Amino acid sequence: MNPSLAVSSLSQLLPFWRDALLAQRGLSPLTAEAYGQDLENFFHFQEELVPRPSEHPDEQEILLYLSWLRAKGNNGRTVARRLSALRAFFAFAIEEGILQENPVQFLENPKLPQHLPEVLSHKEVNALLEQPDTQEKSGHRDRCILELLYAAGLRVSELCRMKMSDLDLQRGIMRVLGKGSKERLVPLHDFAQKLLSNYMQHWRPCFSPLDDSFFISRQGRGLSRQYVWKIVKKYALQAGIHRPISPHTFRHTFATHLLEGGADLRSVQMLLGHADISATEIYTHVQADRLRSIHWQFHPRSHT
Repeated sequence: MNPSLAVSSLSQLLPFWRDALLAQRGLSPLTAEAYGQDLENFFHFQEELVPRPSEHPDEQEILLYLSWLRAKGNNGRTVARRLSALRAFFAFAIEEGILQENPVQFLENPKLPQHLPEVLSHKEVNALLEQPDTQEKSGHRDRCILELLYAAGLRVSELCRMKMSDLDLQRGIMRVLGKGSKERLVPLHDFAQKLLSNYMQHWRPCFSPLDDSFFISRQGRGLSRQYVWKIVKKYALQAGIHRPISPHTFRHTFATHLLEGGADLRSVQMLLGHADISATEIYTHVQADRLRSIHWQFHPRSHT
């Protein structure tokens, strides 16, 4: 065991594990906190429902915990996440000499239903982008936001973190700070470059910025994720799109339209900033559904 930790129980190891998630794995504070809450949930189960909880839980105790989660109405995705958190935490406990073996090593995650991402059509994207009034400062800013979400496939948190120094409009490249503080470069098409350049030079100063955030509120500060979500919802309704969409819908649409246009999966992975290509492969299912629809519609034997 690492002598600097000086712990005698799994619960005492939890804050050290959180620190390791931040420092070694580069997770965001919010993600590390979420993992910690999953472990606290397990410790609560032990204290409340296990007559004589062990400091070295076995597979049987983990199975009882999973059954307890399901009985409380947790869905498969929540159960899978909590099992994943346990697996990672116990692996850390083994590294630190608290445990000898991982009790979830041979347990499989529950099968999750495949939910295909919601994607906008080309017509819907065009209609949505045309809604903001670009002759007014908020409208021009909002048009830039919508255009950039679609042009670069940004997460809403990435868009809200944008700084003035992140854009190199001479080269048409944007630096994006993604999950785990990992940076990637994303190219911008010519129209997006012109729109953003106009915003930087003529419209952003109208907000009297109080910091270096690229997109500014009427109070002169950077935008929150909730604010961007409201912007998307507002213009979607104006465009006649009544199904629920969010800023992340633009990210799904960005990836799907690239694949439909002939981009290879590995390139889309890099543009999205996915660490694992399995996260990108979901978009191949969207593409496959579209191809099946085209085949059914146009193949002469489809309706026989």
